[in-house]
Amino acid sequence: MTALISLHNALFDMIERAGNVLLPLFARFAFAAVLLVYYWNSGLTKLGDGLLGLFSPSIGAYSQIFPKKLEAAGYDISQFGAFEWAVVMAGTYAEFLLPLLIVLGLATRLAALGMIGFVMVQSLTDIYGHGATDQKTLGAWFDRLSDGVILDQRLLWVFLLTVLVVKGAGALSLDALLRRRATA
Repeated sequence: MTALISLHNALFDMIERAGNVLLPLFARFAFAAVLLVYYWNSGLTKLGDGLLGLFSPSIGAYSQIFPKKLEAAGYDISQFGAFEWAVVMAGTYAEFLLPLLIVLGLATRLAALGMIGFVMVQSLTDIYGHGATDQKTLGAWFDRLSDGVILDQRLLWVFLLTVLVVKGAGALSLDALLRRRATA
């Protein structure tokens, strides 16, 4: 029995050491495979036309971020001020920059923490701004269904991002490269 326990411990010690190297890489891969294009496409819907669209958000940006306020303004974005413009632009740039940083493994912990905040704000906007409170969209924890867009899916997104906050980007990342250069 002692030999079996020793074998078990040796095997899973090796797996744990390998996991410390591979888990962050797999987490960044999973993020890229599932959420990178999702967020980039969402960001693209918020940009205005042409090169100046980088600084002039589309009406779609305002409708995604301030749906009730836009409706109250009769869908006239000229009634919005600098605050709303800044929030829309910050959210739009975050949808491009934070996922890119995570995939590259640069400032990964901060980018993942920023994405967790982004997912929380996105979820609250979906619930309170867009009224996504139907059971199918909202979902519920500890039920028999796993397809709720907000509570189920986004909990998994936040867990994935939490792995990156805790573990960092891993050995195959720009963070690791910069760390090696700084200590050399």
